[in-house]
Amino acid sequence: MPSKVVATINSTGRQAASFIRAAAAVGWHVKAQIRNREGLVYDELSELPNVEFIEGDLAGPQRKQILDNLFSGAKIAFVNTTHWGDEVAIGKACADAAKRAGIVHYVYSSMPDHSTFGKNWRALPMWSSKFAIENYVRQIGIPATFTYTGIYNNNFTSLPFPLFQMELQDDGSFVWQAPFHPDDPLPWLDAEHDVGPALLAIFKKGPNHWKGQRVTLAFEKLTPVQCCARFSKGLGRPVEYVHGPIHVSVSIPSGYREHLEILQDTLGNKRAPYFGPDLEYPREGRSIWEGWRGIEEYAREVFPIEEYNNGLRWMEEGTEGGMATPSESSSTRPTTPAGQPMQHMALSGAYTPRSHPEGMDGDMFVGSV
Repeated sequence: MPSKVVATINSTGRQAASFIRAAAAVGWHVKAQIRNREGLVYDELSELPNVEFIEGDLAGPQRKQILDNLFSGAKIAFVNTTHWGDEVAIGKACADAAKRAGIVHYVYSSMPDHSTFGKNWRALPMWSSKFAIENYVRQIGIPATFTYTGIYNNNFTSLPFPLFQMELQDDGSFVWQAPFHPDDPLPWLDAEHDVGPALLAIFKKGPNHWKGQRVTLAFEKLTPVQCCARFSKGLGRPVEYVHGPIHVSVSIPSGYREHLEILQDTLGNKRAPYFGPDLEYPREGRSIWEGWRGIEEYAREVFPIEEYNNGLRWMEEGTEGGMATPSESSSTRPTTPAGQPMQHMALSGAYTPRSHPEGMDGDMFVGSV
């Protein structure tokens, strides 16, 4: 057994999968909890060396047994809970199991509770659950670090999902409508590309360096208008930001609907800072991981691929912005703004993204918001 054994939960999610790729690549042994052995992300991770899967639903009756098995033999852990089941109960159970197993560095992916800042801001439900778990981890005394992730570049889609739909227009341009004030900065990161290497760096420095700290994993600080300008430059098509309410045109879970309604009030109407008033970014994240992928690069090199893998074909059509059609290229595969066939694109890093099944699941929406 290698010297570095790390445990992860919800291991096909964007954050955990990014970390598993990085950890496996440097020879760490990963014990990865999954709900089942299904989906494109599982298929990909199962081909990596040094990955051992622990199958079982943490919302089910075998939770303690699953977690004791997961943490056995591990010394470090990355835990990102989700709202499948009772998230707080699952988060507390993970922390208890880690303490029983003697985990020496526990990294938990947390988020703020805006109601604690004394500014008449309402707590976002899916974030306040994570904050409650963070407080529990602190109370039981595990050597822990708490990462706070910005908005995923990967959240953008032309599919009709609320908040981050990049809506395709008849003229080939895109429109992003959201409640964020056009002048308010927001934190951004590419979850697929950047979470894994950043976590590796955090673990390598160890618990004595990071113990108890909150670390912002956000590599760009952009207003919505600035974000759209960079997205437009990368994509080679006009992208317009519209300051407006969240439009929900598909069926979503009631808990997620409530979360979006409060987000619109707290971050939109009341213009509360995304991480609250205390956490600084992006300097901290950039000091940890220098190879981050910005929104312009994401739009140019990754967004068309993820869209294609979600069954969309707008990238095959020519536009005034310079998007080459298949007939203009030597290949019949979809093309980038530079006219390069997708299978020949030189992506930053070794990972070519696939569609994340969680993003298409009726009861699960990935991303920080």
